Amino acid sequence: MEQVKKFLMKYIGAIIGGIVAIIALILQIHKFLIACVIIVAGVLLGNYIQQNKESVKNKIKKIVEKW
Repeated sequence: MEQVKKFLMKYIGAIIGGIVAIIALILQIHKFLIACVIIVAGVLLGNYIQQNKESVKNKIKKIVEKW
């Protein structure tokens, strides 16, 4: 019994994470999470481009010139 308790105490985070992942897959929450990740990535990319207009413009110009 003591070994089971040690095992549970050592890996409780992994066990809870696995249970949450199984529930998310059953409820198809992964589609929502993927959409959220794509939206956040788009926002961050847009902000980066806005803050670094000149360097982005130069990088795009170099890429176009290679073609």
